[in-house]
Amino acid sequence: MAQTKHEIEALLAGAGSHPRHRFGQNFMIDQNLVRLVAEAGMLAPGDLAIEVGPGTGTLTEELLNRAGRVVAVEIDRDLAALLRNRFADKANFALIEGDALAGKHAINTELLAALRQAEAEGRPAKLVANLPYNIASPLVIELLIAGVGLLAFTVQKEVAQRLRAGAGSDDYGPLSVMAQMLSRVELLRTLPPQAFWPAPKIDSALVRMTREDHLGGRAGRFGEFASGIFSFRRKTLRKALAQAGHEAEKVLSVTGLDGGRRPEEFAPEQFLAMFEAVENERRNNLQ
Repeated sequence: MAQTKHEIEALLAGAGSHPRHRFGQNFMIDQNLVRLVAEAGMLAPGDLAIEVGPGTGTLTEELLNRAGRVVAVEIDRDLAALLRNRFADKANFALIEGDALAGKHAINTELLAALRQAEAEGRPAKLVANLPYNIASPLVIELLIAGVGLLAFTVQKEVAQRLRAGAGSDDYGPLSVMAQMLSRVELLRTLPPQAFWPAPKIDSALVRMTREDHLGGRAGRFGEFASGIFSFRRKTLRKALAQAGHEAEKVLSVTGLDGGRRPEEFAPEQFLAMFEAVENERRNNLQ
């Protein structure tokens, strides 16, 4: 059962802690929404559930009842101690104390080891979490690249809109392209600020990403390519390609794309076509 604001305050006080803005901590206090997040993860008894930012463990309880194993990642030392004590008797619970990211494009090594173990055991891995706002965007992409099959999480509504934005919209950018080349993105519902404590100043959203990988081992290079082109989003595609260091006319000739349009007007699949043209040209130059 979800903890009330009063119960969370008491748990934090007992741990000598308080909500820490630098860790993006907003605790979910709506019982129905906690259940909805858990249900969105579509967990089965054999699954590995990954929870990043478990806080005081309100969602963790739901996950332990639904998944075969739960690996929680908590950066806050006080909350990590609270969680260890609270779930000490749960054999299917493991805690990683630290940042879920080891760098901008790297997952925590302990978390990665847990994912690889689950893969070796044939155990599906799923992220189900009320994500800390400050790491959500890079984390979900890195987890998809690492092979996590499903991600269900709460995040700022504006990030959710960027994940699923279509070409030509104001929210469309490199995050949209990467997310949609790696997964099917669903915005399940909007969550009001009062569902959390402390209440954020903006709406949140519940998102589900189901892995559909069109990139394979090229994901890192593709991400750099897309980001490079979008850094010139207000220029024409021809100029953006050239300023990003690519042979614009060759790319346009191979793909048949209109070099007079802006980068933000092209769909993720068209970015992939551009990237493949650049990769083929690079390989030809090496021969």
